Amino acid sequence: MESKKIGWIGTGVMGSSMCRYLQKAGHEIFVYNRTKSKANELLENGATWCENPKQVAENSDIIFTIVGFPKDVEDVILGENGVLEGSKKGTIIVDMTTSNPELAKQIYNTAKKKEVLSLDCPVTGGDLGAKNATLTIFAGGDKTTFNTIKPLLELMGKKIGLMGSAGAGQHAKMANQIAIATTIIGTVESLRYAKAANLDLNQFIELAGAGSAGSWQLSNMGPRIVNGDFNPGFYIKHFIKDLGIALEECKKMGIKLEGLELGYKLYNKAKEIGYENLGTQGLYKLLE
Repeated sequence: MESKKIGWIGTGVMGSSMCRYLQKAGHEIFVYNRTKSKANELLENGATWCENPKQVAENSDIIFTIVGFPKDVEDVILGENGVLEGSKKGTIIVDMTTSNPELAKQIYNTAKKKEVLSLDCPVTGGDLGAKNATLTIFAGGDKTTFNTIKPLLELMGKKIGLMGSAGAGQHAKMANQIAIATTIIGTVESLRYAKAANLDLNQFIELAGAGSAGSWQLSNMGPRIVNGDFNPGFYIKHFIKDLGIALEECKKMGIKLEGLELGYKLYNKAKEIGYENLGTQGLYKLLE
């Protein structure tokens, strides 16, 4: 793909690494983040700082956003001095935040009135996936728009798919988070049991990870837990947000998922103790 003027909003745990791959590919980057210092690496490598999301859009043909919560997405894209205010006809907005499916549809419909295109493209893979460009990306929106930006997504991820119309990417990410929630519970409980039985935890992870109990969580988060590394690849507070959205969608669809409800309950307990800024593997600390 020829060099593009790309806007990037959100340079947190994952966003900075993701944007860096676009920068390395030769694209011109216009960046904004609430805390400017978190964009320092991108700025030092040639990105241009913008004072607000509107200014990002005024300078860009394609704008990526990856922020914290649905309210942040709404403010950054639809709010005063937001992306849509600065977007011109034909601009493409790609929200990679895990957010609300209904908000994704609202952004799509509002943008369309201005002849601006949008996709919801939440990602999974955490900080390691962002650093190694191995993310999985779920997209929702129009096929033509998806095909236009797919080469850019391929710079950041390995598995990329269009799941359906606007909001479908977010629905796919909700299903993904539900699977992760119960898998993490199994991972931390198995390690707590193994520790209580005085097993070598690293050996257990190696052997169990190669069998039918193997999972990404056990193989990747297991060693972090053993090493006492609870730093966030993905914050507990953001995971609670995701599970809350999933529960809201379940109510709308008339379904009850007890594993999801349990995960939401346990992670909220972790938050109450003060663990909300730990990584999702911090659930293990509840059991200690």
